[in-house]
Amino acid sequence: MIKLYRDREAVFVERDGQWLRSESFSIDALFTGTKIETVLEDFSEAPPISVPLAPIGSQEVWAAGVTYFRSREARMEESEKEADVYDRVYDAERPELFFKSTPHRVVGHGENVVIRNDSDWNVPEAELTLAINRDGEIFGYTIGNDMSSRRIEGENPLYLPQAKIWDGSCALGPCLLVSDAALPPTTEISLRVSRAGDVVVEGRTSLSELKRSPEELVGYLFRQNSFPAGCYLLTGTGIVPAADFTLQQGDTIAITIDGIGTLENSVA
Repeated sequence: MIKLYRDREAVFVERDGQWLRSESFSIDALFTGTKIETVLEDFSEAPPISVPLAPIGSQEVWAAGVTYFRSREARMEESEKEADVYDRVYDAERPELFFKSTPHRVVGHGENVVIRNDSDWNVPEAELTLAINRDGEIFGYTIGNDMSSRRIEGENPLYLPQAKIWDGSCALGPCLLVSDAALPPTTEISLRVSRAGDVVVEGRTSLSELKRSPEELVGYLFRQNSFPAGCYLLTGTGIVPAADFTLQQGDTIAITIDGIGTLENSVA
C-alpha cells in the first residue's frame, strides 16, 4: 500500500512505515500514466510530512450526485419545486455528473473550507474520491468534501453550479492512496462535525450503499470528454445532516475513510 502526499516543495511517499521524498517528481505524472513503483528509486529517505497540501496538480475535479439512496431522499426534501428530478436520476441509466472544481479552488487537510455568504443552509458532503488517469483508469483514491449550498440548489436545480462551485468549496486529502485494486464494499465512510467542542453531526455509511460502481461513473464521465492531465471524481454522499443543520464559521469537519485516513478542515 502506497500513500502519496505533497507540500510546497516535494512529493512524499509512505510505504510500509517508510517515508520517501522527491523534489523532482510531480503528481501530474501519475495522472498521465506513470506507475509510482517505477520511480521510487529516485526518492530519498525523509521524515514524515508535517503539513500536507491537497494531493492535486493540474487535475479538474468532477462529482457525481444522487448515488446513494439517502442522498436521493435529501435532495427531494430540499427541492422546493422539482423534487421528482432527483427521484428520476436515481433510477435513470445515466448518472448525474457535474463539474466541481479547478485546482486553485481546492483546499487540503488542515486548511479552511468556506461557506457561502449568500446562503443560509450549507453542508459538508463526505465522499470517496477516485483518482483517474488520462486513459480513464482508476489508479487511486482520496477523501473528498463536496461543500454544498442546499438552499441554492433547492431553489432551482439549474442553480447547481452556484450551489457547488466557489473558492474553498472542495477539500481533498490528506493523501492519495495509490492502488489498482478496488476498495472493498465494506469500506466505511464517516463524518463528524464539531462545534465549540461538541459533536453536532455524526454519521457513517459504507461503499456497499453506493448504487453505481466507480467504473460506471468513470465510463460516463469519459464519454465525449478528455482529460489530458487526468481528473478526480467525487462519487456522492450517503451521509446527510438533518434538515435543520447548517455549518457555521469555526466548525470542524472530519471525514474518515477506511484505508485512506482522515481529512479535517475548519469552516471559514
